[in-house]
Amino acid sequence: MKLSTFIGAGAMLTAALCSPAHAITASEQLAAYTAQAGVPAQAARGQTLFTSKHGKEWSCSSCHTATPTVEGKHASTGKAIAPMAPAFNPERFADTAKTEKWFRRNCNDVMGRECTAGEKADVLAWLLTLKR
Repeated sequence: MKLSTFIGAGAMLTAALCSPAHAITASEQLAAYTAQAGVPAQAARGQTLFTSKHGKEWSCSSCHTATPTVEGKHASTGKAIAPMAPAFNPERFADTAKTEKWFRRNCNDVMGRECTAGEKADVLAWLLTLKR
């Protein structure tokens, strides 16, 4: 990838994150995270990250299910969670502020830290492979 591509996608993510309720597609967010990470996203790595525990009690799949094409349920509250895969929930990853909020919160719950741009890209790349 060219440096200008990284800069352009990084600027897109920065602009999107600074704009309240900015509508964006999951594919556009994937491109921005990938550019920010500087390496191609890998769906298989995203699936592993999503379904594995990382030293804490939960994995992403604890609430979102190992097949995030169906409704999940919060592990402690029991609250229903809409499907994660964008093909099954078009609103998922359509707002950059919400996407960042939930990545920040959930990565902290699962990993004890914020996810890197590469980790976000990998998970999103995997979720985008799940089709109807």
